[in-house]
Amino acid sequence: MDAVNEAIVESTQTHADAGTESALSGRVLVCSGGRYESQANAQIRESIMDGWADCFGEDNVTAVHISAAASSIRILKPTIVFAIGSYLPESTYFGEVCREAKKIGAVTVFWATEDPYEQDANYRIADDFDVIFSCDRWGHNFYQRERVFHLPLAASPKLHYGEIEADSEKTIDVLFCGVAFTNRKDIVRNLLPVLRDLNIKIVGPGWGELGIGFSDARIEKSQLVELYRRSKLVLNLGRSLSFENKRFIIAPSTPGPRTFEAALAGAFQVFHEDTHEIRRYYSADEIPVFSNRVDFERLVKTYLDNNELRVKMARKAQARTQAEHLYKHRIQYALRVLKDEGLIG
Repeated sequence: MDAVNEAIVESTQTHADAGTESALSGRVLVCSGGRYESQANAQIRESIMDGWADCFGEDNVTAVHISAAASSIRILKPTIVFAIGSYLPESTYFGEVCREAKKIGAVTVFWATEDPYEQDANYRIADDFDVIFSCDRWGHNFYQRERVFHLPLAASPKLHYGEIEADSEKTIDVLFCGVAFTNRKDIVRNLLPVLRDLNIKIVGPGWGELGIGFSDARIEKSQLVELYRRSKLVLNLGRSLSFENKRFIIAPSTPGPRTFEAALAGAFQVFHEDTHEIRRYYSADEIPVFSNRVDFERLVKTYLDNNELRVKMARKAQARTQAEHLYKHRIQYALRVLKDEGLIG
């Protein structure tokens, strides 16, 4: 377990010993801009709100769009202004928000949940916030300022939890849901000699051209838990879509939110690894990995027809997520950082 996760677990235990997380005082204003209305960003925002509510109480947490943030600060007078998401497009400007927060003595925090895909543009927020958290371990090193910390994304029990039923019918051998980014297509094409003999469901914009078992349909995240329940193996493939990442061409390192969400939903995941970062979060007996077709074929032979082993590992991954990788754990860690930096009492 790495230092971040050790600190998260320690912070969780500290709050549990104190009796109640909602005993923390203050008011939090959560704001975001950019692709605020996109489904993915909206759900991450809702998940983060749940994490803050676990710590401060639901009545003390308010979410607004960046366009209403400055006026909301003047009215609500929050203790912490917590901005999340993207610092693109150019119309997204957090400077005014931070100036209003400074007037009332509020602590300002930005959680960059799109790193490293927009990293060339991080200068747009670098000088405004007291603290910046980056969702990507490697990417967080590329901010030209102090007080930048790594904070991975997570899962929400309210949105992602699913019961694991050992005897549930599995009608899908291999499932993947997500946009067909170029790197994902390359991986899947390489796996086709194995996949063509299986009952697969590869779904998302851009997949339909690959034939039977592939679809361009969009799956709502609310439908994913049911698909996970019906699937034996769930592919976990990272993305490589970079909007502003040409200066250093930073390769993403930290697993994306889907890893934590699927684990909490009870999916048995097989993770395509470009780095060993996944092992900071899950062990080999929770989420197995592959890096090529030979590895993938070995995983299929080992797990596809072994329901008992898959269920055992999925339960371990789910338990790990519940213990260490919920948004409340991330918020507890963020609060600890703010305290250690002398920004809150």
